Amino acid sequence: MNKNNLKWQLPFLVLLIVGTVLILRKQSPYQTDQGLVFGTVYKITYQSSENLKEEIEKELQKVDNSLSPFNKQSVITRINHNTDMHADSLFVYVFNMAKEISNETRKAYDVTVAPLVNAWGFGFKHSQFPDSLTIDSLRQFVGIDKVQLNAEGEVVKADPRMMLDFSSIAKGFGVDCVARLFDRKGIKNYMIDIGGELVLKGQNSKMGTWRIGVNKPIDDSLSVNQELQTVLEITNAGMATSGNYRNFYYKDGKKYAHTIDPRTGYPVQHNILSSTVIAKDCATADAYATAFMVLGLDSAKAICSAHPELDAYFIYSDKDGKLQTYSTEGMKKYMRN
Repeated sequence: MNKNNLKWQLPFLVLLIVGTVLILRKQSPYQTDQGLVFGTVYKITYQSSENLKEEIEKELQKVDNSLSPFNKQSVITRINHNTDMHADSLFVYVFNMAKEISNETRKAYDVTVAPLVNAWGFGFKHSQFPDSLTIDSLRQFVGIDKVQLNAEGEVVKADPRMMLDFSSIAKGFGVDCVARLFDRKGIKNYMIDIGGELVLKGQNSKMGTWRIGVNKPIDDSLSVNQELQTVLEITNAGMATSGNYRNFYYKDGKKYAHTIDPRTGYPVQHNILSSTVIAKDCATADAYATAFMVLGLDSAKAICSAHPELDAYFIYSDKDGKLQTYSTEGMKKYMRN
């Protein structure tokens, strides 16, 4: 490069650098809000000139007031207690989604499994270790096809002792509700994380793709292990992970995990240890991640083949007890190590 060309180019280079700095300074800062909701922790990062924590928590409170079985005044609690069978719009939306996913997963996903989950000690009611007679008697109260919504928006149960539990989809739905709030406000860059269920959009504060780690499924009831199996780079999608390595107990030397198969009434004993799903929204990812844990590896692969819009990453143990992984073809575009 000759000296004359360099003299002309240097001023333009300086202007470009100065202009870039000024543009970056004018950009809105990234806010981070944290708190507790649905019995877990939320962390939300978003690019905005104003802090939206109050509005975020209002959205989350709406979900809690509708779908939380731990909220004594919620819609789902009143329906479970048969004191008021009127469903609100949030309940109707999630119920219809749950019913559709139940049909798509051959009934492996079922939000009426609450009596069995409670009986095994993993739900919103304390119970003893159940015997086979108890399991058989409770199974008559399980089956989403035994619950309907009538034209008046009321929930109609085949048996009043049936209970609903949206724990496997409510966190994901809450994430989606906050995402819709951000979208209405024109926020382009955000990460919403409620207990590990996420929606990611745009870019992070370093103008890069959001990076999310998937934990190695090591038995860890205290959630102190943070060793990662892989890292995913994601944007404009919802993500959820389900696993049996944090919520479990041992009895008589046998491990009992919190994922209950609604078709048998017993905790699953598959070799799949962790199921991560990426979908168009977090509620969908949340529900399918749970369903895949119930189905096991081969059946989960079959569902993924039938639903190419879902991307999935499974961690499982082989016959020698070694960790192995399986990724759908679509998931591979997110993987970086």
